[in-house]
Amino acid sequence: MQYEIVGTPFPVVECQLAQGESMITESGAMVWMSPNMQMETKGGGIGKMFGRAFSGDTMFQNIYTPMGGNGLVAFGSSFPGQIMPFMISPGNEIIAQKSAFLASEIGVTLSVHFQKKVGAGFFGGEGFIMQKLSGQGIVFLEIDGAVKEYELGAGQSIVVDTGNLAAMTATCQIEINTVPGIKNKFLGGEGFFNTVVHGPGKVWLQTMPISNVAGSVAPYIHTN
Repeated sequence: MQYEIVGTPFPVVECQLAQGESMITESGAMVWMSPNMQMETKGGGIGKMFGRAFSGDTMFQNIYTPMGGNGLVAFGSSFPGQIMPFMISPGNEIIAQKSAFLASEIGVTLSVHFQKKVGAGFFGGEGFIMQKLSGQGIVFLEIDGAVKEYELGAGQSIVVDTGNLAAMTATCQIEINTVPGIKNKFLGGEGFFNTVVHGPGKVWLQTMPISNVAGSVAPYIHTN
């Protein structure tokens, strides 16, 4: 499979598939394709379907396969930002924010990742329930806004505001810390909690989480 990521601020990834190759995507991500692409919708079993729903993805996935030769299929992002490719293999798994998954090769498995600390679920924004990408192949993730990558060594950490954690390697660990001081909590404007990511591993941070955008727009939406 060959691919090219084009466009901004709503990027698209074009995938050139050879005979016998397939791509999996969430429902509604396909934006254009060659006439010989065949689509098949699958759920993958009740357990996997509900697992994807809990992790913020759709319950059903579409599989695209070229028939009678090579084919092209393109997948588009749903929010201004970037599409990033990740090579997944045993020992090189990725933990990503909910709804980050866009498309992948057939050998990649999407599953639910639960954080060990319950506090992450209630106060970590995109914490507690996340997406785990394992198996073998290339996966494309949607990143909200611009992205900044950090390499954390053993014993190194980074403090991240709620929602800005886009993805991390599975070797990283996260925990939720409260913002110290009553004045800081109520007057600082940064919320009550921060997510702390511990190395070793890579961390990808996003500059414009969709949850923050929704919170900024909400006061200007008037309902009758």
